[in-house]
Amino acid sequence: MRIPSLLAVLALALAACQSTAPVAPERAGVNVRVATFNTSLYSEQAGGLLARLEAGDERARKIAAVIQRQRPDVVLLNEFDYDPEGLAADRFQRDYLGVGQHGEAAITYPYRYLAPVNTGVPSGLDLDRNGVVATEGRARGNDAWGYGLHPGQYGMLVLSQYPIDAKAARTFQLLRWSAMPGAMAPLDPATNQPWYPAEIWSQLRLSSKSHWDLPIATPLGTVHLLAAHPTPPVFDGPERRNAARNHDEIRLWAEYLTPGDRPWLCDDQGRCGGLPAGERFVIVGDYNADPADGGSLPGTIQQLLEHPRVLRYATPRSEGALAAAMANPANGSHRSAPAHDTAQFGPRNGNFRVDYVLPSVGLAVAGSGVFWPAPGDAGADWLDATDHRMVWVDLQAPQ
Repeated sequence: MRIPSLLAVLALALAACQSTAPVAPERAGVNVRVATFNTSLYSEQAGGLLARLEAGDERARKIAAVIQRQRPDVVLLNEFDYDPEGLAADRFQRDYLGVGQHGEAAITYPYRYLAPVNTGVPSGLDLDRNGVVATEGRARGNDAWGYGLHPGQYGMLVLSQYPIDAKAARTFQLLRWSAMPGAMAPLDPATNQPWYPAEIWSQLRLSSKSHWDLPIATPLGTVHLLAAHPTPPVFDGPERRNAARNHDEIRLWAEYLTPGDRPWLCDDQGRCGGLPAGERFVIVGDYNADPADGGSLPGTIQQLLEHPRVLRYATPRSEGALAAAMANPANGSHRSAPAHDTAQFGPRNGNFRVDYVLPSVGLAVAGSGVFWPAPGDAGADWLDATDHRMVWVDLQAPQ
């Protein structure tokens, strides 16, 4: 038997002391299903989601049934109201996911991540430039760091079958928009001057909710889940301030993945810089940007779809999206492939592809899809729970 040298033993011991993050050994041929799902589980009142879940909520049962049917190993839930104690998440996991819904089998997630978001958090500033700092109603939401009627509305929740390294997690809730070099600062088209006064622009936060980098110890090795939910690029004025913010919220991840120094890109713990080369990741979330249709600025989502570190693979699709587009006259003028749509915004706006699961180079896709059953198919009667559809991707290590 070969006895290791003393130096080798010391090196191994030192490495063990320096890294306490869980590490899963990579297993060839193992599928890891990663999904994103905008659940519309929010309330206009603080504590309202918890009250709904405690009373018994049919929409939440349908959302749970979709998750139970698709059984993702890691899933980001957008528009799940945040509360600091995690009581709504507790109730949803125990009474909805933990109980079979609509004939599906219960599912348990031993790991989760939730954290504060900017929606509904008062800024103390007149962000909509109506002359007052509002303290109630929808006007108050317009002056929050991210639009919302109470802190935590439209929050995010990650559920995982694998350990999440919360100590190494990075959040970008507080990053200021003006810190981004070349930020797309809105201009007043009447004067061609900055729409935000300098004293407001210097304080305005970039992320309308937050941006999270969560290292997860999967059977494929550590995979960084890059989660976000940029603001819709509408509900503004001719200055297009929401469209500009949507563009730069998406650009944040593009910058995070691009090589080079990023001394301005500092997380909420003061750690600066992007994701090191060679790290594997999956971008997930409702990005409110279709590749060709809708109100986002041209090229917005292409910042991610065409990034050199993002894997090119066949776009997730569904027969239900194709059927829904054919039934909606508003989709007649759309240019994106209707089978790729992930959200249904009614007869006036039509359907769009806005929800994404984008793996990195260094991962392989074994399968993908959008949970959008065609009329009459199993699960079609669950779709009225939210205007979005779950998008999922099965990942493997490259062979």
